[in-house]
Amino acid sequence: MGHHQTARTGQGRLVPPVCFPDRFGSLQHARDWCDGLLTYYNHEHRHSAISLHTPASVHFGTADLVREQRAVTLAQAYAAHPERFGRRPQPPKLPTTVWINEPQPETEPQKQNS
Repeated sequence: MGHHQTARTGQGRLVPPVCFPDRFGSLQHARDWCDGLLTYYNHEHRHSAISLHTPASVHFGTADLVREQRAVTLAQAYAAHPERFGRRPQPPKLPTTVWINEPQPETEPQKQNS
């Protein structure tokens, strides 16, 4: 039997609970489990830091097309029921840079007075 654990990303954001097994029955079981988790994380899970796209969509260059399709859907929803919206909805813009662990800028050491 496994247990659910909520994990955090490098920025402290919560990721969906994942059922981690108490132990793996074999090396192959561990590999299969990790393969399933990574497939979900990269191809199905929508990440807020990349405008609710999957990492695969961004990596393979389909995120702009997906964003355009979302814009059409949102425009149709707004046209059909504008009273449901406070303003005309737009899909989130794709960020230009995304980091897992953003490097800190290098700084010059402070001069010390003697």
